[in-house]
Formats: sequence, C-alpha cells, structure tokens
Amino acid sequence: MNLQSYVAGGWHEGSGTPVIVNDAITGEPVCGVNSDGIDYAAVVCRGRQAGIALREMTFHDRAERLKAMAKHLMAKKEEFYALSAHTGATRNDGWIDIEGGIGTVFTYASLVAREFPNDTVMVEGDMERLSAKGTFVGRHILVPKEGVSVHINAFNFPCWGMLEKIAPSLAAGVPVIVKPATPSAYLTEAMVREIIAGGFFPEGAIQLICGSVGDLLDHLNEQDVVTFTGSAGTGRKLKTHPNIIANSIPFTMEADSLNCCILGATVNEGDEEFDLFIKEVAKEMTTKAGQKCTAIRRVIVPASKLAAVEKALQARLAKTTVGDPAVEGVRMGALVGRDQAVDVRTKVGQLAQECDIVFGGEDDFPLTGTDNRGGAFFPPTLLRCTDPFNKLAAHEIEAFGPVSTVMPYDTLADAIAIARLGKGSLAGSLFTHDDDEARQVILGTAAYHGRMLVINRDCAAESTGHGSPLAQLVHGGPGRAGGGEELGGARAIKHYMQRTALQGSPTSLMAITREYHPGATTYSDDIHPFKKYFEDLKIGETLITHRRTVTEADIVNFGCISGDHFYAHFDEIAAKDSFFGRRVAHGYFIISAAAGMFVEPSPGPVLANYGLENLRFIEPVGAGDTIRVKLTVKQKIKKAQRGDEKPNGVVVWAIEVTNQEEKPVAVYDIMTLVIRRED
Repeated sequence: MNLQSYVAGGWHEGSGTPVIVNDAITGEPVCGVNSDGIDYAAVVCRGRQAGIALREMTFHDRAERLKAMAKHLMAKKEEFYALSAHTGATRNDGWIDIEGGIGTVFTYASLVAREFPNDTVMVEGDMERLSAKGTFVGRHILVPKEGVSVHINAFNFPCWGMLEKIAPSLAAGVPVIVKPATPSAYLTEAMVREIIAGGFFPEGAIQLICGSVGDLLDHLNEQDVVTFTGSAGTGRKLKTHPNIIANSIPFTMEADSLNCCILGATVNEGDEEFDLFIKEVAKEMTTKAGQKCTAIRRVIVPASKLAAVEKALQARLAKTTVGDPAVEGVRMGALVGRDQAVDVRTKVGQLAQECDIVFGGEDDFPLTGTDNRGGAFFPPTLLRCTDPFNKLAAHEIEAFGPVSTVMPYDTLADAIAIARLGKGSLAGSLFTHDDDEARQVILGTAAYHGRMLVINRDCAAESTGHGSPLAQLVHGGPGRAGGGEELGGARAIKHYMQRTALQGSPTSLMAITREYHPGATTYSDDIHPFKKYFEDLKIGETLITHRRTVTEADIVNFGCISGDHFYAHFDEIAAKDSFFGRRVAHGYFIISAAAGMFVEPSPGPVLANYGLENLRFIEPVGAGDTIRVKLTVKQKIKKAQRGDEKPNGVVVWAIEVTNQEEKPVAVYDIMTLVIRRED
C-alpha cells in the first residue's frame, strides 16, 4: 500500500519510487511513501482560496467545526490505535498521541468559544488615549493572516503533533498544509482521511503531503507561516531557506532538547519526593521508548545520593518488560524503525566515551512476544557522568530513545549550573518539598527552559508529569530547543494572526472593532434598552438615568444590611483623619444604587445579569453627593443556541457613575443575556 497526499482538491499518489516504511516490531513493510508529481504552487494556491471562506467564519463558527471534528475523530480512535501499533507504541503510548491530540482539539474549541469574540476580528487590550481631549485614540486588533500555515512534523507523535498545530491555525482562520515525518506518516494519513471525509472545514483548508515537500517553500510569501518539529540540524536548514529569509516568513522551530530532572538537595532516601523522582525518571525513559522531545535526558542528583539513585533506577528499569505491545504485560515497545535504533546505538556509543553505562546498552537483551531480528528494539539504558562540568557529551549529544545520563552535584548552585549546560530545553523538573529550594532552582534555570515543573507530595497525584505539554501552557524553549513557542492557550492562535495598531477617533474605532470606546458617538431613543431584543441594540446606544442623592441613612442602612462596618462609613472622627477626609458611602452601595437606577424591572428580553468586570472606584461619594448613571452598549456577542434554550446573545454594557460635578466615581462593565428573535 502506498500512502496518498491530499492536495489541490483530491488524493494524489506519488509517481516516483516510494520509500518503504516497515513495522517497528516485525520489520515487515507497512506502506510506501512518495510525493513525486505534486504541483506545489497549486497546493499553496488552493490553500489561499480556502482561506477566503475560512476567514468569513467567526471564531465561534470555527470552534464549533473543531469540536465536531474532535468528536468524529474520537469515535474512530480504535482504528488509529490499530495503526499506532505499527510504530512500536504501547496502548498507553498511543493514548498520549491519539486521545491526547484529540483532547487538545477539544481544549482549543472550548478556549475559542470562551475567550474569543463571535466575530472575524479580535480586539486586544484596552483603548489608549493618545490626545489631551480624547478625540484621538489607539487600540490593537488581531486579524487572520491571508496565507497558509505549513506544518512539518516529527515521527514520534503523528497524531498529536499534527492536531496541536492545526487546531490553533484553523481557529485563527488560516488553512494548513501538513507534512508528517515519513516513518509514521500512515497514521497521520488515516486521521486526515477522516477529517477530509467529515467535511468540517472548507475544501482546501486542510491539505496533506506524504513524502518530500519539494519546492513548496519557494511558493510561500509574507502572509504564510511555517512550523517545524524535528532535529536542530534540519530545522536550521529550513529556517535559513532563501525564500523564508527574503519574505520574513514566521518560522517556529521545536528541536531536540536535553531536558533535565533535578532531585532537590533537601530530599532524602525514603522521602516521598525521592520515590516520585525515581518513578518519573523511569517513566520518561520508557514512555514511547524514550522518543519524546520532552523526555528526561539528564538526571541531576546530589552527589551523596548518586549511589542510591542509581540503585533505585536500576531496580525499576529491570522491571520494564520490552517487546511486542500486543502481548499483555509489555511496558515498552520498539523505536519507530531500524534506522532510529541504529542512530540511538551510535549515540550511546558516543556518550560512553565520557560516561559509564550502569544499566542496559547491550545488544542481547530479553524481549517478550518477539525477537530482535526484524524489529527496532533498544533496551532502557542509564549512563553516569561523574564530571558533568568537564565531560560535556551528555550536554551535547541526544540519544533519542530510552536513554538518560545521571550526574552528581555538590551544591544547589552547581545543580543550576549543570541544568544550564543544556543550552536551552523544552522542559525541566525539580523534585523537592522545600519551597525556598524550589524558588532558587526555578529562578536560576527558567531563562534556559520553556517549561519548569516542581513536583512533590502535594501535587504528584494530579500532576501531568514532566513530559506532558498542555494546551493551556507554552510548549517550546530557547536555544537548542528551537527558540519557538506552540500551544499556550490563546497565544497559539494569535501566532497565526497579524496584530495591527489602530489609531483614529473613538467613533471610527468603534465602527471598526464593533466595541464602544469612551468618547465615541452615542445613540438613544425613548425605548429603554432593556426592552430591546439582541438584534435591535446598537453599539454605542446609551441610557442616562435620573439622579439620586446619597443620604446618611443610605450609608448606615447598607452597612447594617451587609455587615460592613468599616470605620470610613461609620466613624466621623476617624473618617475625617483618613484618606477620604469624611464619611463615605460603601463602594458596593454605589453599584447597587446604580443598578436600581438603570434596570427596567418589568419582564422583557433581558434574561439575566451574569457578570461584572473591570470595576474601579475613582472618587469617594459621601452623604449629600448626587449620582447618576450612563449605561452604554459596549459589545454584542452572538451565542450559539444550545438545546431548548431561547436563542440569545451576550450584551456587554459600559457603566459610568458620575457625581454632581460630572466626575466619574465608578466605572465597570456588566454582562447580560438578551433574547434573540432569530432561531
């Protein structure tokens, strides 16, 4: 079977001689991979055409499509697990790749629906007043780039590696071209087939290249984005591609990484943290047969604990059953292919010139359910570097397999210095129950790491562990790790968007952003805005209320009802000597009184008030002061209808409470659910 690419509206089988991909366990052929004959200019053109339709969707529309796609893929997961076995992965390894990847899509679908507007443009940050009178203001917006994103992925996570990139790109409104690594491309191809068949996005929004990308990069321009996960050497070649340089095309690289795990100086043998440390190191060595960019490569331990750590790790690794994952009890499968096994063995040989092998590394080791004649097996291997400041191989050479090197330190400062010798890592971890020690280590190593974990007895039970990137947090690292960022919640989506600074009048910016800005033209009529349906409300529509004079009775009664007897409200003498200079009303009384002034009490389209944001008290209000309220439609967010609920949308209202001198005393936003007429 030869894999196909999905390009320019159809499935394409390469016309050249395919590269044969073999089963990692048996060595038997699985498929051929070849992309010869693809017109890459047409691929890019088709992606850009799809982008027009994709950008017409709102963020929420795209989120719904992502959610539907994730549901569909989850229903097909067993088909993916069956293919994942060819990569040498155990069921648990496959879970990380398959369900972890699909879960990331679900996460992004929810995040977009929660944090992004139901619009095609995102407004970012607060308005900046740029002139004395406020007639000239500034604001930032984010719009989708009008190109394609090219994702060149690694072999170790053929599902997750694709999904964690395409989800934010599609959410942003940018079509994707996926190029999986050849050794596991068959799993990516199977998943893309399901996505294409589901028709979740406009045709051409997702394209797939199985094989070489040919001259694809030559056809990109300044509106495109390239992401790469793989070796630092290949990444540097791509990053310095003449067209990428000439057009300043954004290039994000996640490269190899010599991640460290530090055992705190305060941890003793027998402590919970010691046992957790041993368990985590062994797990990171053997999960995916060590083929993870976040795997622990350097195990940094107090010199006094070196022997104990080695003994405990040897005992735990000795219990790791290696073999065919289809056989019950097998805990670690094969590397992705024979070439990878040869590479790991070569790298271990290079490390052994400066380090001692204390466990594993042998050619002849027991396997369960198979033999080593056709497969790509390599045993869990632990090395020791006794002089980590002068023997630098363990800080420079990565054996991308079940291989780690343990190294001792004398002081905590030494541990920090050793961690930094990796010259930039994706992830590091520290096991300690001493928070002062944690602060010292984290602040000493953070500049060299994209992510740092502190694990101890308090969080271990719920911790996702050293090696698990999460959609909500940044994945990437400086220096050797590539210098790029992926994931990170909304940050990943914004990576595929252009941030543009807007300058103009408040009214112009209101029209562009569909969000009210103070100083913009407002509108009003004789109908109370709380009597209007969602569709009838206009951005900038304003209600100015009647006035109310605050009395001493108001202050006393509110304090008694609330139980807030703060001296500034009740003690005349203390209040006079205070910051306020007199007795003042409770801030929350002002908010309550304001609500009584602007709320229309009769039944109407407003379903509920469900939030208050950005509250600031600006001027104190005392007995005898007179307040009134300005209520303005700030923003409208159409919500997708759920179940039998009435169609509705969120209306954000800007509230400004002023005193008798027309000075603001409180400003805030409230959010209401308002009925839509449409179904």
